[in-house]
Amino acid sequence: MMRRRHAIALLAAGAVLSACGRQETVARRDDPRLVAMAAPAPARVRFDDHDPVDWGRAHPRRYPVHGIDVARFQTAIDWDTARANGVSFAFIKATEGGDMVDPMFRDHWRAARRAGVPRGAYHFFYHCRAASEQARWFFRHVPKESGMLPPVIDMEWTPFSPTCSARRPAGDVRADARQMVSLFAGHYGTRPIIYTTVDFFRDNELWRVRGAEFWLRSVTAHPEDRYPGHDWTFWQYSGTAAIPGIAGKVDANAFGGSAADWQAWLASRRL
Repeated sequence: MMRRRHAIALLAAGAVLSACGRQETVARRDDPRLVAMAAPAPARVRFDDHDPVDWGRAHPRRYPVHGIDVARFQTAIDWDTARANGVSFAFIKATEGGDMVDPMFRDHWRAARRAGVPRGAYHFFYHCRAASEQARWFFRHVPKESGMLPPVIDMEWTPFSPTCSARRPAGDVRADARQMVSLFAGHYGTRPIIYTTVDFFRDNELWRVRGAEFWLRSVTAHPEDRYPGHDWTFWQYSGTAAIPGIAGKVDANAFGGSAADWQAWLASRRL
């Protein structure tokens, strides 16, 4: 997928990087203008795992750019240390449904920015509320901010939810997904990302939803094996990663391209 990026995107990335280099000599590290423009080169990935998988030739380390997704469960993160050990991006839970804000969102959001980690926010979709209501709730709590990554819509089944374990017809799910994609794109001015799981993707034929990039979960096999023939931008390959600077377990993700692809993607997809 990432190999098919146009050369113009790479040129744009080079221009951004050049500009960053010039500004870094005069701007403080926590200057919002610098953080918004910065596209740090990937650091050496020093991730371990509490429950390792034998990946064989399909090891996530084939990809040079890795990151995390976090929520209220990650209460202690030294973002500078995490970045130095290979965290090149972060997706941070912001909202759920139409009435829940993750209590750690603001802390993670600000701290990741101060450390210069490119970050985006995600919304956990709730199957018992209207899509439009959920979109408005996310917009209320995640302002459009220069330098942020595209917003994410997390869509999966919720069989253990105490209030909503509904499994609606696939057509209804896709209709909600399309509406969310349209609303997010209209509000933030960029295509959102859909995060999903193997069973949800298959049960609802999410490959039929257009207008978004995909972030796919697959913790025992490469996405090519679990989502055959489908493009992806991010791969969540672990829910039990051990990363310096982060207390406890954390989700680990790979970007589906080279370091140059990453710089080009950042240049074209950051707000």
